[in-house]
Amino acid sequence: EAILLDDDGYVAEGAGENIFIVKNRKIYTPMKGAILPGITRNSVTQIAKDNGTKVVEKKISVKELKNADEVFFTGTAIEIRSVVKIDGRKIGDGVSGPITLSIKEEYSRIIRGQNKKYKKWLTYV
Repeated sequence: EAILLDDDGYVAEGAGENIFIVKNRKIYTPMKGAILPGITRNSVTQIAKDNGTKVVEKKISVKELKNADEVFFTGTAIEIRSVVKIDGRKIGDGVSGPITLSIKEEYSRIIRGQNKKYKKWLTYV
């Protein structure tokens, strides 16, 4: 998967996904403006905040990306997907990290209607 940069050389997004990094138990994501808005991105941001994890929108350098503890993509098609290697270099321990897994599990419960707090996010057909 490609990781796209903005006009200033900062991390923007994947080819069809939004990107997040985790460093020191805080989540960082590129600022709005150079990225496509994402429903899943917004959902993940809210889930993280509701679980007490700080989420910061900021410019993310390639160096910060490669030195992150965890990296994950979000999108409608992929939901939440860990990035465990960039340019052949392991991210963190080279496996899905605990914050990514926690958010992924909560998101999965929500979209299956198993968390009443987020029922308003669902439309039943």
